[in-house]
Amino acid sequence: MISNNQGFTLIEFLVAIVILMVGLLGMLQGINLAMEKSMENVFRNEGLRVADDLMMAKRNKSFAALSTTIASPAWVTLPSGPRYTRGVYKNYSAQQIVNLTTPQTKEVIINVSWNYRKQRNTHSVSSFVSTTQQ
Repeated sequence: MISNNQGFTLIEFLVAIVILMVGLLGMLQGINLAMEKSMENVFRNEGLRVADDLMMAKRNKSFAALSTTIASPAWVTLPSGPRYTRGVYKNYSAQQIVNLTTPQTKEVIINVSWNYRKQRNTHSVSSFVSTTQQ
């Protein structure tokens, strides 16, 4: 008499569960990495907006109102406080430097910094402002 038992043994079932679990954990790790990189991009874009807002405020001032920096510049606290992005409050700090390059031209440099995952990130924007001789 030949016995034809169909189905899985317990060991085959456990091996299948382990393979499925490794695949699911790999997929979850991929999703976690994608979300982390997405948040890095969101914070970098917000840092760019902060730098752009500060640069536009400096460029809207008259040439004479831009005071040049004598010594090492101090960090500027942002008037709006921490920025709210995607349900997270993030603190950004900005450094504004104004250098006199020629008697008619000043260079404005804005450095914006923020922390993400114990790492310091910085974005820098610079522009030249000049006056015309009349």
